[in-house]
Amino acid sequence: QVQLVESGGGLVQAGGSLRLSCAPSGLTFSLYAMGWFRQAPGKERKFVAAIRSTGSTYYEDSVKGRFTISRDNAQNTVSLQMNSLKPEDTGVYYCAATKNYWVVNTQSYDYWGQGTQVTVSS
Repeated sequence: QVQLVESGGGLVQAGGSLRLSCAPSGLTFSLYAMGWFRQAPGKERKFVAAIRSTGSTYYEDSVKGRFTISRDNAQNTVSLQMNSLKPEDTGVYYCAATKNYWVVNTQSYDYWGQGTQVTVSS
C-alpha cells in the first residue's frame, strides 16, 4: 500500500530553521506532484508548498523567500527547508501526493502522510 512518512519536525525558536523530509513508498514517485500542508490547532489544513514532477515549485505567499521545497527522484524523497521561522508557522505539517493538475488544494491530493509537529517559540 501507499505510505508517506514525514520526519524532521521539532521545537525551535523564532528565526531558526528546520528541514522536513517525506519518504513515499508504494507509488511511482516520478508520476506525482508532491505538496506540503500545515494545520494549526483549531484551524483548517492549508497549502504551504508544492513541487511538480518536472520540478516547478509553488508557495503560499507567507512562506515565499523563507521556505524551499525540493525533490530527489533518485531517492524518492521530497523536502521542505524552512528558514527564518515565525511563531505563526507552528502546526502539524503533512506531506501529500497527487496526480492532479492543481496542487494548491487539499482536495486534489490522493495520499497523505501522518504529519509531523513543528513548534516555533517566540
